[in-house]
Amino acid sequence: MSDDKGSRLSIKEIILKGSIIAIIVSVPSLVVFFLIWIVFDNLMMGAILGAVVHFIAMGFSLKISKKILVKK
Repeated sequence: MSDDKGSRLSIKEIILKGSIIAIIVSVPSLVVFFLIWIVFDNLMMGAILGAVVHFIAMGFSLKISKKILVKK
């Protein structure tokens, strides 16, 4: 078994990159929620469309995390 401590991510890098992924996933859903709520004055439609955008972004988060969390 080889010792590859040089290729592992540090805790600081994991926290930083995880926070970046969280921002990428959550900001679009919040923007959609608030825009729909303000423009159409409909809280329920804003919540539903915000949730839809959030789950779409969560689908892309796996691909994003594979690209971001790999140490070169």
